[in-house]
Amino acid sequence: MGIVTTESSSQELAKFAAQLSATDIPLRVFGKAEDLFVDWVGSTLAGKGARAIEILNRFSQQMGPTTGLSEVLIDRTKTSPLFAAMVNAAASHVVEQDDVHNGSVFHPATVVFSPALAVAQAIGASGEEFLVACIAGYEVGIRVGEFLGRSHYKVFHTTGTAGGLAAAAAVGHLLKLHPVQMLHAFGSAGTQAAGLWEFLKDAADSKQLHTAHASATGLMSAYLAKEGFTGAKKILEGAQGMAAGMSSDANVSKLTDRLGQRWALEETSFKYHASCRHTHPATDALLKVMQDHQLTAHDIAQVTTYVHQGAIDVLGPVVDPQTVHQSKFSMGTVLALAAQYGYAGLEEFEKHFNHPQIQNLRDRVLMQFDPEIDAAYPNRWIGKVSVKTNDGRELHGRVDEPKGDPGNTLSRAEIESKAMRLALFSQAATKEEMKTLLPQLWNVKSIHKMTNLMP
Repeated sequence: MGIVTTESSSQELAKFAAQLSATDIPLRVFGKAEDLFVDWVGSTLAGKGARAIEILNRFSQQMGPTTGLSEVLIDRTKTSPLFAAMVNAAASHVVEQDDVHNGSVFHPATVVFSPALAVAQAIGASGEEFLVACIAGYEVGIRVGEFLGRSHYKVFHTTGTAGGLAAAAAVGHLLKLHPVQMLHAFGSAGTQAAGLWEFLKDAADSKQLHTAHASATGLMSAYLAKEGFTGAKKILEGAQGMAAGMSSDANVSKLTDRLGQRWALEETSFKYHASCRHTHPATDALLKVMQDHQLTAHDIAQVTTYVHQGAIDVLGPVVDPQTVHQSKFSMGTVLALAAQYGYAGLEEFEKHFNHPQIQNLRDRVLMQFDPEIDAAYPNRWIGKVSVKTNDGRELHGRVDEPKGDPGNTLSRAEIESKAMRLALFSQAATKEEMKTLLPQLWNVKSIHKMTNLMP
């Protein structure tokens, strides 16, 4: 009687990432991938001029080659895939407009498109090959984030940890790793996983470092595996793997959940407001109350937001934001800006986050744990608020799908408008350049050979 062997979850996930082909992927999934790509380009361009991004870019110029085939989008310079991936990943995560997958609490685009584009340009991959690799990266990264669970996110920035495996999957697919090599790439990426939330208390720059690091380590892990470098075969579920060290509620079944049938990429949300996604449900609920009852910011005496524990864990420490970026993790600041201007966008944060009237309303916003919302999270991000008005009324609002979620998504026209707005905000591209660029981005799947995006 022969010995029956079964694949581990890590093996099954690696096999999927290595063997995924264009014919496996429904056209609607390619379409969503194109939407997410255009959205990512806009977010990346918006990072131009941000202090942390310029520091990382100078570092890359000091350490890496000043010529190459891989493009740094914010300044249109060329370098190696490694350093282009790092800078683009950092740039695309700094203005808090890049996408998010609710169930994994993971930002896929910044750690998937950044390394995949850099490598695709370096090796001359086709647009279709690029998109297939990115879809592999999304499917792997999202499932790793779901596997690591809520306990992981309490301390670890999941995009920094699961992001390395997402990057390894995307780059490994472009490099045509076979399943065993892909598994080794996962092992090397997982052992380098990092990213802690402590930075928020100090308004530190670490969040951009997390995405730069994840993109770089995933890319490096894939290239090393191509050359025969080995990694742990059960880096995710092993007795001394990521879950053992970083989670108390890991669920190994999440790693292979309906692979090839459920396309997790389709569940990814676009970010409408330029802030931490945990603030969006309450912001939309407040705006609904204001619209329904024709309120202005001056009518509001107090706002109570009802939230899940994850929002309290991440946003709770930010009580007196000192920088634009830190203010995007302040529930009070986000709601105050939205109440005052109807939208918490880049310009609103940049110009007004520390204005006395915004600070005044900020300090009258409370967060309260809500069992219903917590039970629904992270698969559903419900927004509930109660608003006390200066004339003594108490009004209530609820939003079950914030703007940008799959059931309340952005149209292609809205994605284009957002990308245009982001590029013009940072002056990374002119309006005329974006009008030329956007049609090319939408047609990425038909590109014969990936080269420069920017003029």
